[in-house]
Amino acid sequence: MVAKTRKTNAKDQSSEKDRSQSVSGKNRRGKDGKGSALQSKNGLFAGFIMNNLGLSPSAFARGITVLILALIAGFLHWYHLSHLFENDRHFSHMSSLEKEMAFRTEMGLYYSYFKTIIEAPSFMDGLYMVMNDRLTEYPLVINTLKRFNLYPEVVLASWYRAFTSTMDFFGFSTKMCWTINRGEGLDPVESCEGLGDPAYFYVTFVFLLNGAMMSLFFIYGTYLSGSRLGGTVTVLCFFFNHGESTRVMWTPPLRESFSYPFLVLQMLLLTYILRTKNPSKHTMMALGISNVFFMLPWQFAQFVLLTQVASLFASYILGYLSPTKMQSVLVTHMISLAICFLLMFGNSMLLTSFYASSLVSIWGVIALRDRLVGTFKPGILTWCLAWVVSTVILKFMLSVIFGASDDAHISSLIKSKFTSYKDFDTMMYTCAAEFDFIEAETLIRYIKTMLLPVNVLIVGFIARRTMQDVFMFLKNEKAEKSEDDEPEQAQLLAKGVLVYHSLQLVAFAVLAVLIMRLKLFLTPHMCIMSCLICSRQLFGWIGEKIKLQMTVVGILSIMAVQGLTNLQSQWGIIGEFSNFPQEELLEWIKDNTSPDAVFAGAMPTMASVKLSTSRAIVNHPHYEDAGLRERTKMVYAMYSRKPAEEVKQNLLKLQVDYFILEDSWCTRRSKPGCSMPEIWDVEDSQNAGKVPLCTLISRDSRPHFSTVFHNNIYKVLRVPKTVRDIR
Repeated sequence: MVAKTRKTNAKDQSSEKDRSQSVSGKNRRGKDGKGSALQSKNGLFAGFIMNNLGLSPSAFARGITVLILALIAGFLHWYHLSHLFENDRHFSHMSSLEKEMAFRTEMGLYYSYFKTIIEAPSFMDGLYMVMNDRLTEYPLVINTLKRFNLYPEVVLASWYRAFTSTMDFFGFSTKMCWTINRGEGLDPVESCEGLGDPAYFYVTFVFLLNGAMMSLFFIYGTYLSGSRLGGTVTVLCFFFNHGESTRVMWTPPLRESFSYPFLVLQMLLLTYILRTKNPSKHTMMALGISNVFFMLPWQFAQFVLLTQVASLFASYILGYLSPTKMQSVLVTHMISLAICFLLMFGNSMLLTSFYASSLVSIWGVIALRDRLVGTFKPGILTWCLAWVVSTVILKFMLSVIFGASDDAHISSLIKSKFTSYKDFDTMMYTCAAEFDFIEAETLIRYIKTMLLPVNVLIVGFIARRTMQDVFMFLKNEKAEKSEDDEPEQAQLLAKGVLVYHSLQLVAFAVLAVLIMRLKLFLTPHMCIMSCLICSRQLFGWIGEKIKLQMTVVGILSIMAVQGLTNLQSQWGIIGEFSNFPQEELLEWIKDNTSPDAVFAGAMPTMASVKLSTSRAIVNHPHYEDAGLRERTKMVYAMYSRKPAEEVKQNLLKLQVDYFILEDSWCTRRSKPGCSMPEIWDVEDSQNAGKVPLCTLISRDSRPHFSTVFHNNIYKVLRVPKTVRDIR
């Protein structure tokens, strides 16, 4: 109506010449009427966005753009992972047995429970079987859902059963199979591709989840930097350093493949909470849910969350985090931990962890600090020391109360990093390259892609500002900030976010330096931190927005030189899986041994035996349980210098029928002092210098064992229960 009124006024004041064009004027009024209706609809839509979403139309458009770009990033990562995995193994052309053999060590163990559930008469039968398992640590009956963080397998198995039954009901084909001629005198095999194939279904969802993770990375980078260009920097840095950032394309069933995407979500939510003055209950609930989804699939998640609460506590001590918000985050962590404890059927390793003790001790420190703040003000280092001491004391008290020693090897591993301490369990870790100190080559690769220099620059700027704030705090020059001073509060919250992320980066760097495997936390976080080169909060001094963007594009161009070379190197990996000696072994076991036969041997091989033959085993690769470590030690005595009779008696105690001997385990060593006989010399010094038992047995297994199968890799020894069995 306003537009029409204005047109009427203009018409009244027009000249005679304008009146002579009445026909065209009517036409214009007709068009303007339609335009007015369109503007009215647009206004309603804009009003809906503003009233219901709290966003302006421009902000809504930016949000849609971010989501579209995030989906593109997620799709590209899913495609990248899928094709790297396929190119490396030619997975689509492998038989079911070959696909299972490709899941080595822990991967095969985890996948075996997925297979158990989908092959059971019903889902509940399968769930009962994995919760009352007698095949994994024979003759013990264990709840593997409690011990091995198997919720991903349970969920995927339920989805697979629902998918295949639904497709069968409607008569849709779920897989395509064909015969593969392998040549070289090998029998042809049937190979299947499609979601109806269990292994194909399993890895597809792993890659989809990690594709979604890349979408979160883009959103995370965009939110942290305040720029879509920042999200792009995060994604490109991840791709340019892909080999250092993840191994999901080579090892899909490992726990981190299911767990880490939820850590990204959790840290994104935490960033939002730190930036928000009064986060809502729904936000805190979302943080708690993401905590649960991160902890449930992975036994090592608690160590990562320990570094997180430590970083948050340091931010609180420095004055960047209010006591109320810190306690809210702690309560959320505590509730999440309690839920995981219940869902893991009372797994004591959760409650006796340094993470659980740290939550309680930090809560106590905050409460004590608030009471003492009016009396005296201890220094920053005093509060940090109080937290460390109380955490350690509480952790060991809880371990004694619960009688838990499952994570004792972690303390021994850390101790071995700083001292000359050695024992059997520790050397089983430290002799593996992934548990050694970080390699110099890794740092060189970071430098070549400019990832390390950019992070050093960013952390340097944040540290400089933080030191200025801390100096003012220590000199009592920092004025008390009013809760109503919105600009100052917003600035403090923004600084707190940067300080937390820097401290978290330092924590991940310490972990990666000590244990190279943990660079899988460091590298992605460095990619996230790299987005801050787009932050005007840090680099607004460069000048106008366009100047900063051009600077970022220039840095990306330098990164791309080595980054694209790294990607081309990954794309150039073309392989084909083949392990005929193990295939021959597994087929022999299925054809020539009783279904209730019990096997012992190297941990990786035992996982394959359980997965592909469904025979009982006494040891396996999940080395985090104290009892399992003792059982493995008894089995691995075959690679020591002990007398054969003593080793045989150990195997009989475990009720072993067959031992699978691998000559390579007797002779190989990753570095000096790391062959199995040398590792045993640390514990069994009285037999040092003797010929290893495995060497003697490989020549002639009699009279203590009898050889029933052998090829160029494996030798199956029957463990005789009586003298008659030796014949």
